[in-house]
Amino acid sequence: MAKINVGIIGVSGYTGLELVKMLISHPKFTLNYVANSTGATTLEELHPSLSSVCSLEVKKADVEECSSLCELVFLAVPHKTAMAYVKPFMEKGMKIVDFSADYRLSQEVYEAYYCPHTDTKNLENVVYGLPEMYREEIKQASLVANPGCYPTSAILGLLPFLEKRIPNTPIIIDAKTGVSGAGKKLSDVTHFVNVNDNMFAYNPFHHRHAPEIAQKLGIDFDEVNFVPHLVPLTRGMIASIYIQVDGSFDENEILKEYYKEEPFVRVCKNPVDMKNTAGTNFCDIYVKRKGNVLFIASSIDNLLRGSSSQALANANLMMGLEENLGIPIIAYVP
Repeated sequence: MAKINVGIIGVSGYTGLELVKMLISHPKFTLNYVANSTGATTLEELHPSLSSVCSLEVKKADVEECSSLCELVFLAVPHKTAMAYVKPFMEKGMKIVDFSADYRLSQEVYEAYYCPHTDTKNLENVVYGLPEMYREEIKQASLVANPGCYPTSAILGLLPFLEKRIPNTPIIIDAKTGVSGAGKKLSDVTHFVNVNDNMFAYNPFHHRHAPEIAQKLGIDFDEVNFVPHLVPLTRGMIASIYIQVDGSFDENEILKEYYKEEPFVRVCKNPVDMKNTAGTNFCDIYVKRKGNVLFIASSIDNLLRGSSSQALANANLMMGLEENLGIPIIAYVP
């Protein structure tokens, strides 16, 4: 089988770098085009860690050039920016994996939390890129909306137990992430002096990922109580989830049965941690019951399973390849 040419627009950030690292050694994809908003540099200059590894020229993003060189493009760009690329790429018959929130939500919900949507037509053509929910649809898709990192960890933790949940009771999601989730751009919040030896919640109950979690689980937004926290770590994410359940059942058997065929979900006997998923596409899940309260802990690497490696798994499926090709499975331990 001939190699498949792919490109990345938005190669300057952490998720773009993680994607480059995986694509360099991918057995079926050839990284043929990399771009950002300015161009005029190389990957080596942009990311010194790639010195003597990959020296591709970084172009100024151009739809015509990219579509002439590639069959699939990853859009590792912010919300609103992605919409400007998706529409012309779709018109050219390109396959697209979008990292932004632009196509994850309905128009009404998106505009309530982000900005006016300028490509509502393609909201009808998109597939949400969580393979455990939409694997067969992703295989047929031209446009995939890569999930957010918090929704990935929360949704995977909750899915097996939705039928056991007492209807209309609160879902509490207490989630913690490393600072890389905020991106490369420096801010007062992510400044070393503010983050070091510190931990804090932000946007409690009103974070943009809360409606994404609710919508994909098919539950009312008012039932999702989502509070994210920033912790002084580079990467990693844990969601501690609490739901009320009813009936007699073995929570661990339900979890094992639900994910028995899933290559990137690991059911854990002991409480999960961030270290064992760092550098991988795995989601580790632990569950414990006390009375009618279920505690679910879900751990992922926010930059990989929460972004770039999940995007690569989606691209594999879209191009008719094995889902696990080029996907990292060895954790950064110690």
